[in-house]
Amino acid sequence: MTTAFDPLQLGDIQLANRIAMSPMTRSRAHGPGATVTDLTATYYSQRASAGLIITEGTQPSVIGQGYPDTPGLHSAEQVTAWQTVTDAVHAAGGTIFAQLMHTGRIGHPSLLPDGLIPVGPSAFRAKGHVYATRARKTSLHPYR
Repeated sequence: MTTAFDPLQLGDIQLANRIAMSPMTRSRAHGPGATVTDLTATYYSQRASAGLIITEGTQPSVIGQGYPDTPGLHSAEQVTAWQTVTDAVHAAGGTIFAQLMHTGRIGHPSLLPDGLIPVGPSAFRAKGHVYATRARKTSLHPYR
């Protein structure tokens, strides 16, 4: 009988076990340019015994950011910072995949540079609020 602790072949990748760490958006990309930090490398490497780690939501483009302090993976600086994380996880014997998260219209212009506004596949406004800073809840899409 197969258990959660048995290895698993996932395509070309051999996982040490069948336990996966699901993605959790941590909002701790306090580095310059929405980069992860050395603390991020420590956090994920401490969890390398999971068969597979799926990172926190990581925006694939500048306009994909919908929440404060979430990391990106769209600049050379961000790629270099994430390499530190993946190197630490690999050194601890783990496997890590990036979760790409473009938030679409759930966002706020105050989170974006140069007057950019959130975009998504729908012409309908998203309902609700987004926390644009740790202390301030803001209505979605105040530019309309």
